Amino acid sequence: MKTAQHKIGSGFGATSTADDVLQGIDLTGKLAIVTGGYSGLGLETTRALTKAGARVVVPARRPATAREALAGVDGVEVDEMDLGDLDSVRGFAERFLASGRTIDFVIGSAGIMACPETRVGPGWEAQFATNHLGHFALVGRLWPAIEPGGARVVSVSSRGHHYSGIRWDDPHWHEGYDKWLAYGQAKTANVLFAVHLDRLGRERGVRAFSLHPGGILTPLQRHLPKQEMVERGWIDEAGNPLNPEGFKTPEQGAATQVWAATSPQLSGMGGVYLEDCDIAEPAPADAEFAGVKDWARDPEEAARLWELSVKLTGVNPFAA
Repeated sequence: MKTAQHKIGSGFGATSTADDVLQGIDLTGKLAIVTGGYSGLGLETTRALTKAGARVVVPARRPATAREALAGVDGVEVDEMDLGDLDSVRGFAERFLASGRTIDFVIGSAGIMACPETRVGPGWEAQFATNHLGHFALVGRLWPAIEPGGARVVSVSSRGHHYSGIRWDDPHWHEGYDKWLAYGQAKTANVLFAVHLDRLGRERGVRAFSLHPGGILTPLQRHLPKQEMVERGWIDEAGNPLNPEGFKTPEQGAATQVWAATSPQLSGMGGVYLEDCDIAEPAPADAEFAGVKDWARDPEEAARLWELSVKLTGVNPFAA
């Protein structure tokens, strides 16, 4: 597979922070949409962007909680939106478009991981629906504000995409639900979304990226029983990280998505998967959780997922 999926030697790495990658970058006058921008990596992303001068709009399922978490952060506005509810996504997008503003960055940082079997909307599996379809619909609905600004769209995936490609015969897990494989499918969808969005948007000046932020202990783990995290070797019985060097801080975890959205080093590029503030290498066949899997960067798989997503959501910004 011919690919631009190779490191560029950015000068940053796993320990770089969001503030580090923004050194010398002035975002005054820029506007970002950051889903999940009030918790975990999203919160650190919002803080870093606003410190660099950007205005950040945070759509939140729990707006009161978001406003409390963002108290004292200048340059932020909060509005209500639930990624698992397409009517809610449409409402947020309509309110934003009515403001007449253009968008410079969209960072899809919200997500759920390894939750018990849950159905949303018309019976959709919650991880695929929230992590992928909600963001797909959001970007599509906001397209009239994304295209004029030549925005970058950043789809936050995970090394969890190694667990599974797209289950074309049963993407909503009507049979044999497995929370980790379902998470893997959703994270693969995040990568494929960026691949095809970049293909469609590049001639319009819109570029898209996906990424693995790193291993970070955040509220993303809220659905995992403590004992499961102990058995995985993440924490001890007291809840302390067993391998602190193996986890990033939230400030480090936010760095790659901020770098993806703002770095001049990525000018003219797009459709690639990033990790540790650089373009990742293709995953070696004999390695676990390193680089990006072929199934997540296959353009035919990406086009097929796009068609399915249009059918399911009814949203297509590129419709003739």
